[in-house]
Amino acid sequence: MHYNMSMKRKYFLKRAMNVARLSRLMAKGIDLFIVLILSIFFYPIGLLLGMVYIAVADSLQNGQSVGKKFIGFQVMNLEDGTPCSVKQSVIRNLPILVPLLFAAIPLWGAFFALILGIPLVIFEIILLYKLDSGHRLGDVMADTSVMANDGGHQAVSKDRKSSWFAEGSQISP
Repeated sequence: MHYNMSMKRKYFLKRAMNVARLSRLMAKGIDLFIVLILSIFFYPIGLLLGMVYIAVADSLQNGQSVGKKFIGFQVMNLEDGTPCSVKQSVIRNLPILVPLLFAAIPLWGAFFALILGIPLVIFEIILLYKLDSGHRLGDVMADTSVMANDGGHQAVSKDRKSSWFAEGSQISP
């Protein structure tokens, strides 16, 4: 009987993680929809504005892009628990920003954007679902994490002394 209860708990935890991952994808979808609207209605300047928005989006509004604010998430620096900086936002959004940069090139740019963008987006989604931490490539590159915007991260992050990449880094009890 105890084994059966353990299986139920794992199922519920896994289901909650999948909902959180799907919510993250929805938040990014909202941000990409903003880029699409800007690009269509204000082309070519709108495409450039969209790229600037994607680059800095996660550093806006205390670590919240428009999509993350709508869903209730916040991007945090894993080293010190502060909201995502502009530099971290640019780094964590490079897998989306690079294909968008190609899309700005007339004629063949859209072709190269698709050739580069589709594999990068697929890789991002695979990492999001396969890594136990739920991080995507951009999170790993920028040393950030997406968390619920409920203030609960502060209790964990204030004791953190170093990056999760540093050898022997631990969270103090």
